[in-house]
Amino acid sequence: MKVFVTGASGFIGSAVVSELINAGHQVIGLARTEESAKKISEANAEVLLGTLEDLDVLKQGASQADGVIHTAFIHDFTQYLKAGEVDRKAINAMGDVLTGTEKPMVVTSGMLGLPPIDGFIREGSSAENSPRTSESTALALATEKGVHASVLRLPPSVHDKGDKGFIPFIIAQARKQGVSAYPENGKNHWSSVHRLDAAKAFRLALEKAAKGAIYNVVADNAIPTKAIAELIGKQLDLPIQSVSGEGIAKHFDWMGRFITFEGAAIGTKTQEQLAWKPTHIGLLQDMQENYF
Repeated sequence: MKVFVTGASGFIGSAVVSELINAGHQVIGLARTEESAKKISEANAEVLLGTLEDLDVLKQGASQADGVIHTAFIHDFTQYLKAGEVDRKAINAMGDVLTGTEKPMVVTSGMLGLPPIDGFIREGSSAENSPRTSESTALALATEKGVHASVLRLPPSVHDKGDKGFIPFIIAQARKQGVSAYPENGKNHWSSVHRLDAAKAFRLALEKAAKGAIYNVVADNAIPTKAIAELIGKQLDLPIQSVSGEGIAKHFDWMGRFITFEGAAIGTKTQEQLAWKPTHIGLLQDMQENYF
């Protein structure tokens, strides 16, 4: 299968490209810069130059492929609504090309902030009120236009060497503030998955996803935020401290709005439906070995 991958040179997308090629698929990778194009080319994938705002380029990539994996997102949390709008238009543009075909489209979304069911964010948890519309846009394509679209939800931490996401930011803030902090009593949880396990899930979703399906790709179901802070404090030899109220925003900066969410998640149905099982190390071990 020839697969069009957005975000193909990114932290997650590059792992997806390798997973696809190693499984015998061909890849067209969207590249925003010449540097990105070089990375994609070196991974033995075809390069298509463009950005998420180049809708004609996105349509071209989707039309040339047998399936689409959409991993790209503009991670500018100061302009989150704008990033979401760009994402919505990009998904719809590719979906327009796939309408009337059975070509699969796998769209990335998140699970942090979704409402838990019996203590965990599950596949049935609703994303209706999420500020990120990736999931609702993809599902609308499936239900209203018959596009073979599915949603792959990622936990707040997708970890591995080279991570530039939430966890490295938390570590940087601990260094900056001279203390490793956790919110309130530290009993809220985060979930995680290793980048290579996530990449395999993307491939399996492309190959066997049901139309309109939602998948929770999660390995560590519920890590207390206090446990993350304790590990950071130990590794950096810093005091560990609870912060609350205005102290949360002061310590965590823009991430203060996310760190307090309950992010315990489970993906039992996902593992059964995709025959997917995480095999790589968990977040805390990965942090200890590779993040300091």
